[in-house]
Amino acid sequence: MKRRDVQLELNQAHTTAEVFIKSYNQTIPTGFPVASVAVLKKFQEANPSLFSNKDKWSIEKHRKKLMDWLPSHLNES
Repeated sequence: MKRRDVQLELNQAHTTAEVFIKSYNQTIPTGFPVASVAVLKKFQEANPSLFSNKDKWSIEKHRKKLMDWLPSHLNES
């Protein structure tokens, strides 16, 4: 029988931006730029193909992409 992977299920689950921000900011490396609602909105605007529903975020789908994108877009207004 296959074991249930609770952490994988949590990472794949769709969640709100607020829950995503909390999880993201708790798990990023020390000194790495943190996420905010404003940052997530800019990320969504820059990457519309990643969002079939802009109110839904997933750790598995969006975390790494946001980590790659964020440092080069910190100073944008």
